Amino acid sequence: MAMAIVRGLITHGLSAQSITVAEPWEVNRGKMAEMGVQTTTDNVAAVRGADVVILAVKPQVTKAVCQEIAAGWSGAASPPVVVSIAAGITLASLQQWLHAEGGKSVHVVRVMPNTPALVSEGASGLVAGEGVTEDEKALIDGLLRSVSKATEWVDREDLLDVVTGLSGSGPAYFFAMVEHLIASATALGLSKEQATRLAAQTCLGAGKMLVESSDEPAQLRRNVTSPGGTTFAALQTFEALKFGETVDAAVKSATARAAELGETLGKQ
Repeated sequence: MAMAIVRGLITHGLSAQSITVAEPWEVNRGKMAEMGVQTTTDNVAAVRGADVVILAVKPQVTKAVCQEIAAGWSGAASPPVVVSIAAGITLASLQQWLHAEGGKSVHVVRVMPNTPALVSEGASGLVAGEGVTEDEKALIDGLLRSVSKATEWVDREDLLDVVTGLSGSGPAYFFAMVEHLIASATALGLSKEQATRLAAQTCLGAGKMLVESSDEPAQLRRNVTSPGGTTFAALQTFEALKFGETVDAAVKSATARAAELGETLGKQ
């Protein structure tokens, strides 16, 4: 995800030399350096003097990284805006861990992106912490739009867990559905290669219609469904197998797990 964000920023005109990436693994540093950015293994050096800091780290190491980099703006008149994509880690935890002794409070924005950001087709949910200004929100929104086609600000932090259950984890639901479509078609006689190409293009085309059409998803579904036809038969099967309840339960499970992670890791 960090590489997707960096690539998107450069593609949209930000100077590569204005970006510094702190990365402990030599292989990953090499890949970043190939894009022209500055690289280092020193987290504190990477954030010193920065306007925006993006925390693209695993939730389990977020506390340690935050407490380390806070030294990078100790005594600074204007600390950077910190953007965290660490799933589940709350604003309260981030603000506590990032506060430099004797320094000003750090403005924090939490973001839940998703993996289609790798192809500049991401969807991101955002929530602003205490003190974040409209100008800062506009800045972060602009940065995220370099990899996300949809950036949605929510006004309650708990709603970011819902975003996680919807779009953060959503690509996996989509891929699982396509896996089963391919398997079914293959079992009925198509080659795996044919089934994969047809399924992939069908999903791409349907997604494009969903984005570009003014119709709601329910209407688009009805447009494809002739009474008593093939699509009708398939959707009747979905309904009989409680497809809607299955999707609802899946999104709720992911949402609950995001909240649980935040609570657990915040206490460690």
